[in-house]
Amino acid sequence: MGGVSVDEAMRRAIELGARGLGTTSPNPVVGCVLLDADGVVVGEGFHAYTGGPHAEIVALAQAGERARGGTAVVTLEPCDHTGRTGPCSHALIRAGIARVVIAVPDPNPVASGGAATLRAAGVRVESGVRADEAEAGNVAWLTSMRRGWPYLIWKYAATLDGRSAAADGSSMWITSEAARMDVHALRGTVDAVIAGVGTVLADDPRLTARNLRDGTLAIRQPLRVVVDSAGRTPADARVRDGAARTWIATVAEVGAGPDGRVDLPALLAELHHRGVRAALLEGGPRLAGAFLAAGLVDRVVGYVAPKLLGAGPTALVDAGVTTIADAIDLEITDVTRVGSDLRITALPRKREA
Repeated sequence: MGGVSVDEAMRRAIELGARGLGTTSPNPVVGCVLLDADGVVVGEGFHAYTGGPHAEIVALAQAGERARGGTAVVTLEPCDHTGRTGPCSHALIRAGIARVVIAVPDPNPVASGGAATLRAAGVRVESGVRADEAEAGNVAWLTSMRRGWPYLIWKYAATLDGRSAAADGSSMWITSEAARMDVHALRGTVDAVIAGVGTVLADDPRLTARNLRDGTLAIRQPLRVVVDSAGRTPADARVRDGAARTWIATVAEVGAGPDGRVDLPALLAELHHRGVRAALLEGGPRLAGAFLAAGLVDRVVGYVAPKLLGAGPTALVDAGVTTIADAIDLEITDVTRVGSDLRITALPRKREA
């Protein structure tokens, strides 16, 4: 078997790391490929679940003695601390790895320092290989760790003319079953699902990740968060069932923002403290507007149905825009057909200071 380049190995490591998306949080997704001294792949691994072996450990176990004198290609700087598992930097040194190639440095002050430890032990360390791709594959965790609050995705469903419900309030179903299944898959990749009390009172949603075909729940459920300033969530609301953990976030617990309602930055900081690295904002339009007006949304995922209503509630309300010059500009990064609908993914552009 011939050897592969470090660039090819990093591409494979990024693919491997993606397999852990949705099951590793609050830890990052990480992939690792080990090459022997001739550049032949002798081990592969990825971090599969919280508390489980890290990518480097899995790859080293697969490679055994063949790793000695070889190269470890890792999407994230090897950890340098002892948590549920030991430091990967030490494991690589003990295995006799001669060179470590890293895509992205670890921004977590608790775990960083692996590169320095490796260099001190005489291991050659290089960084920045396919960094942009590795960043994209681990964007929620990296963003959250760098700034101290979760990566926030606003998801909405609307008709082609931007309506989230008809004039009589009916909204089941604006989008196709395929789109709704896609939303449940998206829920399975985040740590929390956020909705406003208005949505809970109007629709009584479950906010769980499940298989729509048979109703079974996903093994891992995101935390359900109801933004409920005055504590109006009914005792028998479905978000209070035992299907998943739920936090009713009130002003009394979180604190009040300038509008007298739940302080949204404080809410996100508390979610980060609770281990939430990625959150999905699902409803309603006024809460979405408040998050967007505050500049707290990192990604927008819109499911647009080929329907027209001409009246009824809109998908977004009060986003702090009063004139066209203040419009929230988006960079569209993906448009995909899902069933009969379009899924549009976009990133809010940073506004000029």
